Amino acid sequence: MRDFVHHHTTARPVPLAPEILLHTATDITALWESTGRPDPPFWAFPWAGGQALARHLLDHPDLVAGRTVLDLAAGSGLVAIAAATTGAATVTANDVDPAAGTAIALNADANHVTLDIVIADLLDTDPTHDVVLAGDVFYDRDMTARVLPFLRRAHHRGATVLVGDPQRAHRPRDGFHHVATYRVPVEHDLEGTDHRTTHIWRPD
Repeated sequence: MRDFVHHHTTARPVPLAPEILLHTATDITALWESTGRPDPPFWAFPWAGGQALARHLLDHPDLVAGRTVLDLAAGSGLVAIAAATTGAATVTANDVDPAAGTAIALNADANHVTLDIVIADLLDTDPTHDVVLAGDVFYDRDMTARVLPFLRRAHHRGATVLVGDPQRAHRPRDGFHHVATYRVPVEHDLEGTDHRTTHIWRPD
């Protein structure tokens, strides 16, 4: 799997967070077709929600410094790397895709940080981390229905919960308050535009 990720990606600075390097797809179409899956390889791109969260953490390190952090649906591990870079005590990068686990490990090495990588579905568990971060998790109805209860359980337990969302169609319209807004450069082939206005939200 490491050879597969290396073959289809190159390490590049993240547009909104150039302090961080990510193994990013060099040919989106070729990589997507090679996976044989209907969903895009979420681990191969710095998605808008993750970029906004990473930038927010880099600019506000006090949010995670000395705390335990979970990056939910981590994809490339971008948000987890930002948390580790800004002084989190421990950072868990979670995804369900084994390829994401490989990409996260490579990206952690490229940025000289240590992450705990967990490849499992955690959405029916009770979160225990001090901080829960989620970028681009409202991309369809089913995912939103599953992730919202997890985020709310974390919030009610006292965790700091931050969500990065580029105005996806299924983002909840209530129960969250606005924290920050970023204009994020994105892959035109994926998003149909060169920038996405992306918001950081916290549960009420």
